[in-house]
Amino acid sequence: MIDQSVVAPPDSAARLPVRPSAGRFLILAVVFVCAACGLVYELELVALASYLIGDSVTQASVVLSLMVFAMGLGSLLAKRLRCRAAVGFGLVEAALALLGGLSALVLYATFAWMGESRYALIGFSLAIGVLIGAEIPLLMTLIQRVSRQDAGGTVADLFAADYVGALVGGLAFPFLLLPWFGQLTGALLTGAVNVVAGGALVLWVFGRDLTGRERGLLLLVNVLVLAVLGTAAVMVDDFERAARRAVYGDGVRVAVQTDVQEVVLTGGRDEPLDLYLDGRLRVSERDEFRYHEALVHPAMSGRHARVLILGGGDGLAAREVLRYGDVRSVTLVEMDPGVARLARTDPALAGLNGHVYDDPRFRVEYADAFAWLRGAAEAGAYDVVISDLPNPGITPSTKLYSEEFYGLASRVLAKGGRLAVHAGPPASRPRTYWTVDATLRAAGFGTSPYSATGRVAGFGAGPDRVRDGKGADEEDWGFLLAAVGRAPRVGLSPEAPPLRSLAAPVLEAGVLGAERTRLRDLPPSTLVHPRYAG
Repeated sequence: MIDQSVVAPPDSAARLPVRPSAGRFLILAVVFVCAACGLVYELELVALASYLIGDSVTQASVVLSLMVFAMGLGSLLAKRLRCRAAVGFGLVEAALALLGGLSALVLYATFAWMGESRYALIGFSLAIGVLIGAEIPLLMTLIQRVSRQDAGGTVADLFAADYVGALVGGLAFPFLLLPWFGQLTGALLTGAVNVVAGGALVLWVFGRDLTGRERGLLLLVNVLVLAVLGTAAVMVDDFERAARRAVYGDGVRVAVQTDVQEVVLTGGRDEPLDLYLDGRLRVSERDEFRYHEALVHPAMSGRHARVLILGGGDGLAAREVLRYGDVRSVTLVEMDPGVARLARTDPALAGLNGHVYDDPRFRVEYADAFAWLRGAAEAGAYDVVISDLPNPGITPSTKLYSEEFYGLASRVLAKGGRLAVHAGPPASRPRTYWTVDATLRAAGFGTSPYSATGRVAGFGAGPDRVRDGKGADEEDWGFLLAAVGRAPRVGLSPEAPPLRSLAAPVLEAGVLGAERTRLRDLPPSTLVHPRYAG
């Protein structure tokens, strides 16, 4: 419900430099621009929070709910400014442009130098929401001063301009601002547009109603905001390099923003290679072989002429598969061509994966794994399917750990084929791990759980650390070996090549270690009822 008190003009009609109809149009045009900018700020907070913190559903819920709540507060607080609506609106837009424009920089800075951006996210969500909520009551007052239209017509016009502007802002963010300018510069540019639109409306259209002191104040504030945003835009590349060094250290060799994620490589010459995806360490040369040997080699015990790998664009799982001379073909389904391009061309990463992209038995399909399996034409085509995907607690991966996904995977498995799944850490996140197990069983698989540990901190698709009792950090990786209708034995093929970390006693200990964490009677995760927490 709109508070009807906001539609009654508190003072006399404005003295305009244009006709009332033109003034009304200009106000609605500014409503359109401000709405577009406001939605960009919201989407930018959601996107950056999902990237820095993870779990996009939770971050979107937090940001949007806080902002909507704060918008209500802002609408109430704006009542106190209605007596000076023009100058109040100008100051609100300047503050909104400054906060919204700098929000991405500040969030990234808190993440890089403090390691935590949740509190900054909450603060910006509330502050930006309050300022956005104050816009409509003030604009309602201004438009009533320009043209004495009935309240219902005024509300309809304002909301129409507001909603259309939100549509344009919502589409501009993913299709224009992000790909052309990136998170940081895109937010700064949006802030500049915001302050120019708000300041121009007040200083030009309502300038005759302002005192000299008010005009001077608004002009000074707008110039200062533009100066701050412009200075930040000029320095944004230096800031990003400094923040990247704070996050990744001084050894950053490659940093690229693909269409899917940010990819960073460090080390690789005299230092061990590390691969980061969206700020999270995915591969560490120090210990990656422990993870990939445990993921791949138990699944290769049996027929393995044709192998499908879901994820794993770094080529490291494929390296282990291609160590078997009787493998005829390996198909890798990777969503991000940028990762595959680095795995093929970067000397350090290509050397680590054994140059698998040059192997004639190896081919890559660039697609979402779920969509690719859904469209796969060859039923029963693969002897082994290896799911080398991020932890299911990361929201974009949740559908790749659903009952429907495993049902699709079962269709491409040959009779007697095996599916190996990276399922998260059983010791530190047993509910997530055993939910994957329950989901596989609901899809018709028999499952055999096992785990592996590594002595180097930080590697893996979202691993967690445990303590080994001697004060050393260990990684906790959990896997499930599955086959349709039966539980396969966790073991090694007689044809297995020499392995650096994996042997029969290690696997037996991994089976026992996983079983000690077992949780029973958990429901499976489906597309319409995901059961993984971030």
